[in-house]
Amino acid sequence: MEKVYEKALVIELTKLGLDVRGQVPVKVYYDGNEVGSYFADLIVNNTVIIELKSCDGFIEEHEAQLTNYLKSTKIEIGLLLNFGVKPQVKRKVFSNQYKSL
Repeated sequence: MEKVYEKALVIELTKLGLDVRGQVPVKVYYDGNEVGSYFADLIVNNTVIIELKSCDGFIEEHEAQLTNYLKSTKIEIGLLLNFGVKPQVKRKVFSNQYKSL
């Protein structure tokens, strides 16, 4: 279901004039070396990462996933959206002097 919500959000946000990219690779570095990558569900205007879920409710791992995306990019604002049984929204902000990308 998450892919359906992702596609619908891309359409709606684009209609609002926003720059929306889906399934954006986010490279992860350790000690200056690339060690892997994540895929952010949506990045809007290069300023917000949106992670989509369709589940009973948020769990710690969902927030950790979004925090990892924010740590790995220059983007400081993230939204965790759940389209499950009870719609939920969680905003995360991560900023520090070590952001390297």
